[in-house]
Amino acid sequence: MYPIRKVEQLNNEVTRMEIVAPQVSAKIKPGQFIMLRIDEYGERIPLTMNDCNPDAGTVTIVFQAVGATTKRLRHLKAGDCLLDFAGPLGRPTGLEGAARVAVIGGGLGTAIAYPQAKWLYDQGAEVDVITGFRSRELIILESEIAAHSTRQIIMTDDGSNGNKGLVTEALRRRIEEGAGYDLVLAVGPLIMMKFVCLLTKEHGIRTLVSMNPLMIDGTGMCGGCRVKVDGAYRHACVDGPDFDGHLVDFDDAMSRSKLYQSFEAEAAGHECLIGRD
Repeated sequence: MYPIRKVEQLNNEVTRMEIVAPQVSAKIKPGQFIMLRIDEYGERIPLTMNDCNPDAGTVTIVFQAVGATTKRLRHLKAGDCLLDFAGPLGRPTGLEGAARVAVIGGGLGTAIAYPQAKWLYDQGAEVDVITGFRSRELIILESEIAAHSTRQIIMTDDGSNGNKGLVTEALRRRIEEGAGYDLVLAVGPLIMMKFVCLLTKEHGIRTLVSMNPLMIDGTGMCGGCRVKVDGAYRHACVDGPDFDGHLVDFDDAMSRSKLYQSFEAEAAGHECLIGRD
């Protein structure tokens, strides 16, 4: 069992949870993920590490309550336990050698991008973190990013924070100002990552994207997380989740992401009673 040490609502939609998992926290690196299961009746879901504290033996995850399991998860409290918390899974993000980096986070993707930005900043890199949200009320991790970045730019769709626009607009502006990035890392909605990659390809900037398709086991056996990269299908769970963004077929990924929408909607409103008294 894996005790929950702390639960915090970052906004009305997003929860941060600190889990006691010493063996995972001792090994997990930025970009890697875990597979968790609440109890014996629950499904496995992947969540990317937001932070870890090896000294305390904890791993922090951030999630949005959109599916059946995350809706259950958000109601757990400090002192409750998770049945499974398996990891680290996937490959760590290839960050070594990067000196001037733009880390792009879209919505909840900001939580996944944060550990990369933190690692780079702690290694002495110049790190611009550009994040995008629908409105000011949904902004997360602003103070944490401020403490681990050279520059933070927050964009909102409605301009409610005084900075209306898309992350790609801010990224283009920084590139044209002479930021001189040798790496761009993008995490967020597929359409956002696609247009980030189209922009960086114009300027010949190496770009990594974090792909998070549907996963069942996290070990490559189910094949559900296939991502088309450079004309061939790869498994996000074992070959990724990070890939060269200029080689990813985003249109294929967006098409595949819609395959199970009807099943996910049904699961979100259904409680399985099999095996229960």
